[in-house]
Amino acid sequence: MGKIKTIEYFRVLPRWLFVKITDEHGNYGWGEATLEGHSQAVEGCLDAMTQRFVGYEADNIELLWQTAHRHSFYRGGPVLMSALAGVDIALWDLLSRRLKLPLHILLGGAVRHKIKVYSWIGGDRPRDVEAAAKERYAQGFRAVKMNATEDVDWLDSPSALETSVERCRIVKALGMDVGLDFHGRLHKPMAKQLARALEPHRPLFIEEPLLSEHSEGIKQLSGLTTIPIALGERLYSRWDVKRFLHDTSIDVLQPDISHCGGISEIRRIASMAEAYDVAIAPHCPLGPIALAACVQIAMCTPNFTIQEMGLTIHYNTELGEFDITNYIKDKRVWDVREGYVEGLTGVGLGIEVDEEEVRKVARTANAWTPKGFVGPDGSIREW
Repeated sequence: MGKIKTIEYFRVLPRWLFVKITDEHGNYGWGEATLEGHSQAVEGCLDAMTQRFVGYEADNIELLWQTAHRHSFYRGGPVLMSALAGVDIALWDLLSRRLKLPLHILLGGAVRHKIKVYSWIGGDRPRDVEAAAKERYAQGFRAVKMNATEDVDWLDSPSALETSVERCRIVKALGMDVGLDFHGRLHKPMAKQLARALEPHRPLFIEEPLLSEHSEGIKQLSGLTTIPIALGERLYSRWDVKRFLHDTSIDVLQPDISHCGGISEIRRIASMAEAYDVAIAPHCPLGPIALAACVQIAMCTPNFTIQEMGLTIHYNTELGEFDITNYIKDKRVWDVREGYVEGLTGVGLGIEVDEEEVRKVARTANAWTPKGFVGPDGSIREW
């Protein structure tokens, strides 16, 4: 046992926010509190949590989690839950490091030894998908995800969807599975049409076919297609998730470990989903700490199915040299072979953070600014 001595956070490129917690005996753990485009808000929450939780027993992870969530009065939401996620992941890393065990052992042990993964192609305005998919195949991936469309109006010409179907067909013809991320860009009139048009091509899933706040529309859409429906990155707790499970409107749940309260909460979400025969495929176009935490969850979660990896995702390459192979000492942990990465068996999260690189980059890193689309008439469109 040891009391929390310091809680530090580090804003690093391309758009990530890392957390380090150290106890009074010098034990430490790393977490990730990335909330893309809202780092300053999460940093403010972390300042408040530092004032509150320095002096708490570092091993009492659930007590701290419940205190942060329930004693805040105003609960949930992306900012508070991302800050809590960073703290929670760091505390689990600290505890398992102190015990000299891989984190998944503390959660019941491994149910698999390697993790199925996919990565991104195509960018925000999807293009050149054949060449990109071939490159991913050469890297070892057997599944990819891409944005289904560019920006689309509430009701647009059906021709706006034709290239989406063609891109899906091209990638499938290469022998790869492909998920289509609608990204909440489409509204119901267009989402229904695109789901129907894609169905003969059998994508792996369609993601966020509508924004998560339209639960009734997603329920309706689920009755119109046999394509698995996935969502979850904009759901921040088990209370946000439960309406979709109760509605039986989704097939794959994609909680983001850095948005939904960390390891403690994603475990509870996964157990809830299992009871409804819903698979878990964590959202993670983020940094190496979040990905390592996801891998630890994947190793001990029966209903896990596939893991997103942000390796050379467009958000990273647009800002230069920083990727998930940065900030860690052994970059080989993210080697992909025949669609899988090996499970992480080192102590804690299973990675060693390069603290020197983290501190160096954090000295000058600016916050990442959210993107957005505007239609030809000047109106705001979903991004």
